[in-house]
Amino acid sequence: MPRKTKPEPRAGKAEEPRSAGRWWALAALTVAVLAVGLDSFILYTALPTLSEVLHASTTQLQWIQTAYTLAWAGLLLPIGKLGDKIGRRRMLLGGLLVFGVSSVVASRVTSADSLIVMRAVMGAGAAVIMPMAMALLPSLFPQSADRRKAVGAVTVGAVLGLPLGPLVAGWLLTSFSWGSIFLINGPVVAISLIAVALLVPESKDPNASRLDWLGAVLQAVGVMAVVYGIIEQPTYGWTGRTLACVIGGIAVLVVFLLWQKRASAPLVDLRIFANRTFTWGTVAFAVISFAQAGILFVVSPFLQLVQGNDAQGTGLRLLPMIVALLVGAGISDARAAKFGAKIVIPIGMTISAAGCAMFTVIKADSGYGIVAAALVVFGFGLGLGLPLAADTVLEALAPNQAGVGTALSRTMQSVGISLGSAILGSVLNSAYRGKLGDALTGLPDNAREAARSSLDGAKAVAGQLPGDAGRLLGRAADQAYMHGLNQASITTAVLMVVGAAFVLLLLPMAHGHEVEHGELPSADAPVEVA
Repeated sequence: MPRKTKPEPRAGKAEEPRSAGRWWALAALTVAVLAVGLDSFILYTALPTLSEVLHASTTQLQWIQTAYTLAWAGLLLPIGKLGDKIGRRRMLLGGLLVFGVSSVVASRVTSADSLIVMRAVMGAGAAVIMPMAMALLPSLFPQSADRRKAVGAVTVGAVLGLPLGPLVAGWLLTSFSWGSIFLINGPVVAISLIAVALLVPESKDPNASRLDWLGAVLQAVGVMAVVYGIIEQPTYGWTGRTLACVIGGIAVLVVFLLWQKRASAPLVDLRIFANRTFTWGTVAFAVISFAQAGILFVVSPFLQLVQGNDAQGTGLRLLPMIVALLVGAGISDARAAKFGAKIVIPIGMTISAAGCAMFTVIKADSGYGIVAAALVVFGFGLGLGLPLAADTVLEALAPNQAGVGTALSRTMQSVGISLGSAILGSVLNSAYRGKLGDALTGLPDNAREAARSSLDGAKAVAGQLPGDAGRLLGRAADQAYMHGLNQASITTAVLMVVGAAFVLLLLPMAHGHEVEHGELPSADAPVEVA
């Protein structure tokens, strides 16, 4: 029989599982988020193949990526609320089932439009898996030290998809048909389903209110519109199309916030933002995610197009960053226990900013050593800060708010990731076009526009020019891209330093279990653990 316990005001105060199997349960949750992380990055390598096999247009290729992101971003909050109400493990099992089945179906489709639909369904499943996996950790690991390790493991599991995605995609596409990039999710999800069902205890809020359907719709429409506008900005610029999406989405979100103040059972209790630990932990989480996504968005093309590596080679050259991230995550727990997350998170952000600054001295023909060093410093800072920021959010949440609170922080993270790619991509493109201008003199209009649009376009134009003209344009394009990379790196470094200063000043100091008692109005609400 489920039993009700009255926890203290922190998310880690649900009843501690007695079985040592909780570490196996953590492994199951980590595998689940790794599957989602792999899927997020594996597609980039496969886009040329999908274009050829499914006869997908450029617009369809964009929607194959965008449909997933929009479903993910729009559904996080209502899914978090449902998890609190009907059970986080139950929701996780449902999300795994949706993600696994849709992945298998996606591997068998025969048209680009069908794949777009299945990618949206996969995004809906992923929107369940990520926040629910994190929200279950407090019931599995009530003690702060163990929970920090668990949060670090799940966070690293998601990040590992970055270098592994291109490597796995390259191997699968070389050895099997294109559908294998989706079919591989099937057995991974099956293992996670069995392990979660057997090892993970259920947790939920027995007093959860009904779902605010109007709020859910307003939030989904608003977030999707904003994220869509941000995604489209690098392609169309800040034109009427993208501005209408962003401004319209913000207007809908303002209506959503006004409704939340009036609703008897709001989707989000806005008083949660009165808790500075939650608010500034979420801000740190979003800013670090912005930097991670943005830097990788601009560094990956440098490794592939400027330095001439293929997708698998690019993945291999990103591995030092992941190793450093693992090392940083491994020591962040002990550092936080000694100095507090308030100190360690800003230190991690500052170290990552130093890594960004190192990118400004890299040239187009620089050896890999300086590139690897910059990636190591950047990754080590991420490892120190990112898992601790995620854990800080969990620390601040009452047990009955774990689902919706985690989903809210993940929504902010998804916006941060989208902004990172869009804003730094815009900074890079502006600097690239300005630097490349003189090298395009004498080219036909269509060739000039193709070269200005992207580094890949410039390389294609250079390949069609004779002798020295092609080499000069290729070299100029590389130098222009490095100028843009430098500008994007400086922008990221400044943002991280400013963010670190705010976190240092405004994130409360936590000693042991003393985190702003009473600021979360429902912190005394019971949590049901089965």
